Amino acid sequence: MDILKIRDAKDVEQAVQAAIAAEQPLEVVGHGTKRAVGQPMATNAVLDLSALNGVTSYEPNELILTVEAGAPMADIKSLIDSKNQEFDFEPMDTSALLGTASLSGTIGGTIAAGLAGPRRIKSGGARDHLLGVAAVSGFGESFKAGGKVVKNVTGYDLCKLIAGSWGTLAVMTEVTLKVMPKAEHEVTLVLHGLDDVTATRAMSAALGSSFDVSGAAHLPQSAFRGATGVLAGLGSQGAVTLLRLEGIGASVVHRANSLTAALVSFGKADRCEDEASQAAWVAIRDVTPFAASGPLGAWPVWRIVCPPASGGAFGRELARETGGDVIYDWGGGLIWAALPPSADAHAGLLRSKLAAIDGHATLIRGSDPLRRAIDVFHPHSEGVAALNRRVKSSFDPRDIFNRGRMTRA
Repeated sequence: MDILKIRDAKDVEQAVQAAIAAEQPLEVVGHGTKRAVGQPMATNAVLDLSALNGVTSYEPNELILTVEAGAPMADIKSLIDSKNQEFDFEPMDTSALLGTASLSGTIGGTIAAGLAGPRRIKSGGARDHLLGVAAVSGFGESFKAGGKVVKNVTGYDLCKLIAGSWGTLAVMTEVTLKVMPKAEHEVTLVLHGLDDVTATRAMSAALGSSFDVSGAAHLPQSAFRGATGVLAGLGSQGAVTLLRLEGIGASVVHRANSLTAALVSFGKADRCEDEASQAAWVAIRDVTPFAASGPLGAWPVWRIVCPPASGGAFGRELARETGGDVIYDWGGGLIWAALPPSADAHAGLLRSKLAAIDGHATLIRGSDPLRRAIDVFHPHSEGVAALNRRVKSSFDPRDIFNRGRMTRA
């Protein structure tokens, strides 16, 4: 396989132009930590962006960060941690789930995947925090979209399209994102022993309250067989439902007391705070109970998005019919499902059931043969598929970037 190691954005432009002239599709890679997500790609050339690893500018007082797309997430996290800041969308670290080195991904890969963590229910996803992007299109032309302020778009916001496109529309060379101050205090309320449907009701009640809940997750008892650390300790009594509150110390304490009283019908709520709470939510964000190194490491893992009110019943029936394990996030709107191996990883059953509740599922972890055999990304209706083809053609008419990653041939 040819590996094209670039030095700067101009190199990217030239490499893309050469690929267009040679009709050579390119696999776009930062550190390659998410290469195993998506359909196997029809390409034998890699565009390696790892040398684009600089910080262009960081203005902590303005809450703005501009970095090259190949910048390692570990370095970026260290930089903004030093100013007590963070990405409010809680970008997922896929290393535990996919079996790669911890925090080994890049910011470009994070934006391209668009996998937001538990705070998405309050703060939005990756695309909502992407202010600007510099990229090279499938025409071999450099372009910029957005800028360094929130209200800077006059027309269609191309950043929204590029985030979550898995590198199929353009090659990002630089990104500008919002950062936010870290919360002064954090408390997680822990309800014990609720079944999946009752837990969904409790999470809905908490999220519908005035207490500004920033995380709502539920782990059935079976999900703890692969849990470690703080999360394993919380699950020592069985299923747990976790509700997070963040902010100024006095406010968090007051809201925690009020929410505890409001949820008394669901049982007595225990608490974990600050470092213990943070560790628990990192484990939920990164789905560590289903880690590649754990007892379910050989099982395919699905990421399911559905209406939160339907999540508990759907997840319970899915686990019952397949013998799999599930974890609920986003108040039941996001379900991580580790399902026993089968010829199609239960894709037929899963998607037929999702059709009834207007949900969709993406296979995040699966073997190469499995990813060739099924649709990794949820199949679209013909109208949506046609729209996607038009968008793809507008950015990359010759299908140079990550050919075949999102649609099965």
